[in-house]
Amino acid sequence: MKILILSMSLLMLLMANKGASKETLEQKAARIHRSVLTIDTHCDTPISLTKPGFNLAERHEAKTSGTQLDFPRMQEGGLDAPFFAVFLGQGPRTKEGHEAAINQAIEIIHTINRNVEASPDLAQMARSPEDAYSLKKSGKKAIYMGIENGYAIGNDLSMVEKFWQMGIRYMTLCHTSNNDLCDSSLDKKGAEYNGLSPFGEAVVREMNRIGMMVDVSHISDSSLFDVLRITKLPVIASHSCARAICDHPRNISDKGLIGIAKSGGVIQMCFLGDYVKATEVNPARDSLMAMINTKYNHFEGLTPELEKIGRDELVAVSLKYPQHPANVKDVVNHIDHIVKIAGIDHVGIGTDLDGGGGVDGCSDVSMMGNITLELVKRGYTEEQIRKIWGGNLMRVFKAVLKGAIHAQ
Repeated sequence: MKILILSMSLLMLLMANKGASKETLEQKAARIHRSVLTIDTHCDTPISLTKPGFNLAERHEAKTSGTQLDFPRMQEGGLDAPFFAVFLGQGPRTKEGHEAAINQAIEIIHTINRNVEASPDLAQMARSPEDAYSLKKSGKKAIYMGIENGYAIGNDLSMVEKFWQMGIRYMTLCHTSNNDLCDSSLDKKGAEYNGLSPFGEAVVREMNRIGMMVDVSHISDSSLFDVLRITKLPVIASHSCARAICDHPRNISDKGLIGIAKSGGVIQMCFLGDYVKATEVNPARDSLMAMINTKYNHFEGLTPELEKIGRDELVAVSLKYPQHPANVKDVVNHIDHIVKIAGIDHVGIGTDLDGGGGVDGCSDVSMMGNITLELVKRGYTEEQIRKIWGGNLMRVFKAVLKGAIHAQ
């Protein structure tokens, strides 16, 4: 009888352990998402900071505020460390234009600092890779900064180091137009240098010297391969997709993916719908969109007031002619492809939230966990997800700082 009782007790213990160890995919994804360091290398949230009444410390509804990120929603979505983009549209390439661009970039940096420092219990500005890990442990968010569009330095090479000292940790060499550094992937006038300009080559070398990550998103194929030829350190694509999955000139070819991986770099997956999934053809919608983009000079060099009017017109057309948006599965299809071509060590997340990014199932930062859930559903391990969400980017960040001649 004693043996029987012991056997029954053992059986009950085994059954209890079996029940306790049974974890749903949703539970597994939530556990992993909480445990890993989550980094988003491209958020245009500084645009929101200029909106009347917007407070990073308060929760805002995406539909009513037109914003996608604040500290409460970051907490809900489990995002630990975004890079806020110091974005400049391309303006006049004149002495006056370059001086204005430098001053505008400096003002945006000050605006970011003021807004983050207003909530010291929730977030802090970050400069080193270690900052994100320590702030996560303390329950705070880490806010990094990157410049989007090398127009911000004008044609003054010394501004690279000055911006680094102000906390900038990467710079996207151009935006949707050619500038004094390189050709853009989207400039309607076509190539100007067939890659980097001589000044652009000097900028890449200076970024290597200083310890600032070179960001190849937005640049043309020839510019990318010039960067890869010149750089001595890994590069990043802070918010880009795979061209083989969505054939758009803004996306990166397989050859480009391989080149970035060979540099030791990383491709951070962008969530902007048109780059994630081919746009459905609708002549009426496309005609109106083209007309608005032309009317507002493709949103380059506009005043904030005029830009808002133009964006509102685009939204009105989108509401009149709704499309089937890209979704989380489409995003992870790109991640799958980048892993296949470049390897698991060379992919990450750079959503472009508040700058056009956002897909069905992850329309704002509060829904970031859905990306992890889809990765779990597809069989990615916790270690692989840790790399995708931040480990790969941090490896590059550390390598660039270590390889720099001047990093302090």
